[in-house]
Amino acid sequence: MPYECFADEVAIDFPSVGTVVDRMRDAFLGERVDADVLHADVSVSPREAFDGLVIPLTVPVQTTCTNCGGRGETWTEPCVRCLGTGASLVRHAVKVSVPRRVVDGASVRFRLRLPDGSPVRVAVRVSVRSTAASP
Repeated sequence: MPYECFADEVAIDFPSVGTVVDRMRDAFLGERVDADVLHADVSVSPREAFDGLVIPLTVPVQTTCTNCGGRGETWTEPCVRCLGTGASLVRHAVKVSVPRRVVDGASVRFRLRLPDGSPVRVAVRVSVRSTAASP
């Protein structure tokens, strides 16, 4: 189990560096197969499904706290911004391309990597509205 290497030591002795150690493991060993996937649903008209389109989406990404640099503390006090975790959650805007002639229930998948953040896997499910429900 290479992903479990040092897990107890980090969790007990150095909890504020847990996310950094996870990112190092991912960099050396590749992303975990069981990593969480963020799910989003979008609804498009039949015309948009036929033509394809680009949809703006906001994805929450965990990054290193800019206040404490990921240490979880400033001097001897817990960091007030990240509450001692060493991480912060930021919302990152992306544009998702929905391909032409997409069918109802199709899924667009991608992975987002930010320089100071953990990789995020995203699955966007496309729902095509019926013609009766279209405006």
